[in-house]
Amino acid sequence: MSSTHGTAVFENEVVTRALVRYLSFPGLSGEFALITIDNGHDHTRPSTFGPGGLASLDAALDEIAAHSPAPAAIGVTGKPFIFAVGADLSGVPSVTDAAAARQIAETGHRVFRRLKDSGVPTFAFVNGVALGGGLELALHCHYRTISAGAAVAFPEAFLGLVPGWGGTQLLPNLIGIDAAVTVIVENALAQNKMTPAPKAAKLGLADALFEPADFLERSLEWAAGVLGGSVAVSRPEVDRSGWDEAIARARGVVAARTRNASPGAVRSVDLLELARAGVDGEAFTTGTAAEDDALTELLMSDPLRASLYSFDLVNKRAKRPAGAPDTSLARKVTKVGVVGAGLMASQLAMLFVRQLKVPVVLTDIDQARVDKGVAYVHGELDKLAQRGRLNPDKLNQLKGLVTGSLSKDVFADADLVIEAVFEEMSVKQQVFAEVEAIVSPECVLATNTSALSVTEMAAKLDHPERVVGLHFFNPVAVLPLLEVVRAEQTDDATLATAFAVGKALKKSCVLVADAPAFVVNRLLTRFLGEVTAAVEQGTPVEVAERALDPLGLPMTPFELLSLVGPAVALHVAERMHEAFPDRFAVGEGLRKVVELGKASVFSEPGVVDPELVDAFAGDSPLTGQQVHDRAVEALAQEVRLMLDEGVVQAVQDIDLAMILGAGWPFWLGGISAYLDRTGVSERVTGSRFLPQGVASLPTR
Repeated sequence: MSSTHGTAVFENEVVTRALVRYLSFPGLSGEFALITIDNGHDHTRPSTFGPGGLASLDAALDEIAAHSPAPAAIGVTGKPFIFAVGADLSGVPSVTDAAAARQIAETGHRVFRRLKDSGVPTFAFVNGVALGGGLELALHCHYRTISAGAAVAFPEAFLGLVPGWGGTQLLPNLIGIDAAVTVIVENALAQNKMTPAPKAAKLGLADALFEPADFLERSLEWAAGVLGGSVAVSRPEVDRSGWDEAIARARGVVAARTRNASPGAVRSVDLLELARAGVDGEAFTTGTAAEDDALTELLMSDPLRASLYSFDLVNKRAKRPAGAPDTSLARKVTKVGVVGAGLMASQLAMLFVRQLKVPVVLTDIDQARVDKGVAYVHGELDKLAQRGRLNPDKLNQLKGLVTGSLSKDVFADADLVIEAVFEEMSVKQQVFAEVEAIVSPECVLATNTSALSVTEMAAKLDHPERVVGLHFFNPVAVLPLLEVVRAEQTDDATLATAFAVGKALKKSCVLVADAPAFVVNRLLTRFLGEVTAAVEQGTPVEVAERALDPLGLPMTPFELLSLVGPAVALHVAERMHEAFPDRFAVGEGLRKVVELGKASVFSEPGVVDPELVDAFAGDSPLTGQQVHDRAVEALAQEVRLMLDEGVVQAVQDIDLAMILGAGWPFWLGGISAYLDRTGVSERVTGSRFLPQGVASLPTR
């Protein structure tokens, strides 16, 4: 059921119940009313608050208020391993008018505020993960304990929202504005970084930290001590002298990471600035009313709907890759071979040994390279041990699994061999021929190529059906995307093994056809090509650099070029020009950057390297808007062609790949949602990529 006359009703809401029990403590005058919030599912489906959940908590507080004798205190905790993870975002599509959106905002404030304004002490026992509205519920309580195994976060700015149930007002007035900026803005925009419980307690977000094994028992004892006067809770005075500096820092973070294109991030900073008035009386009412306004507007915005579409892609589609064969066909992988021992190959070896915990052997053309590759992996393992991620026994075990050799004979008993050598077809074909002569008939041969044809690479083998592309993204340990490339003769067993390995490596897999540069590199190369072409026409670099700011991408085009590396970008551009000369050009400016060995077009921030000025000396400059239009129109054209060519199963896979492989923001909706809502899709291709109401409001 959708919203009706301003009343929000979430379709198929899994209602989080607020269950009340009354406890007695020796020496405590009156009972302790303990509310447990529980949606009836295990920890794999965390408790959330939709209209039904808020109503249940409201009713529980009514029951406690009517209880006789009146309780001495109220506590709130969650089901095992979970406190609560905030608003039920799955119900947002049911909200189709602003009145219903405002009702959700105001209801959350009203119900949670009952704990803040309670005439008896209120306690939050944060027994597990607490996100968004769940954390805001805890902040409304007078006292808080936290389990050492818990973690907290405000993911709203990451999703294009604001903490809309008191978080922007309560947190800075509890832990200080600078720390609040870190939690609400900086961490959220750093891929929703969580704050572990010990750090949260150190920040002052909780008053006491207890171990998980007896957390509730210890928390109740602590609360009884607070009520009885044997436990004193002291909090430092919030320093308000640095409010302006902290807000300036927040605005700088938002500008750097979103180009000020994320309405949720911008509004979050505005609300934090407002919180300097404090949280007493009218100041808190004013602050929460501003949250109501922001939440209402954002809930009824296309970027928020696009963000939820992205969230669904990452949390559902990525876990069930479209087009993947039956997992029962996958072969077991007990040993991995890596051809090459350079940086990329070494990163791959580190990933395989860390996640699969099987023998991994690297080969290369000389002993120095082999030794360097093995040393890299051992060094990375040492770093994990130094950070407490590996104990000494596990460290020694994993180190012992990584070896090197000059001979490919060591691959004889490998189940998977992946090559990461120089991006030259003849070299890769030779490598595969040498490996095939050694390995078993069931061994899967994989390539990490970023642009070359996997089909051509396998064409001269006796068994091309066992070759598959596993295109990882750099840095391998950080970026979660794995493009699984099916060549023309790749069989289902090989493909199933590739997906099983990807899952074991904790990567999100997207099935792609063996098309030039696959998905992410193809789109980024076209995108960068349009921007660099504009510069070569004479468009000032600083104009082209800022032209794509409305997308709010994590990096400007030339920052991206520097990260990828001009030589790699040139290689991919040349491959794409060979495949599609009418759409992919190779500019002399990029060639000059590579010839001169430059890592960037800038000699210092904002200043074009003097040696490159002549390469960007055209006499037909474009405006920033023209650069923007050319780039996004090129993306729309390329997305449509990729769909027509069957490169992916659906446009959702392109969006998922851009989010996970290129770091494009959730609130952008990958790329198709942005192209749809700006009208570019229809202007260029004649139709939308997604139906109205998917990644957008149902009606305009």
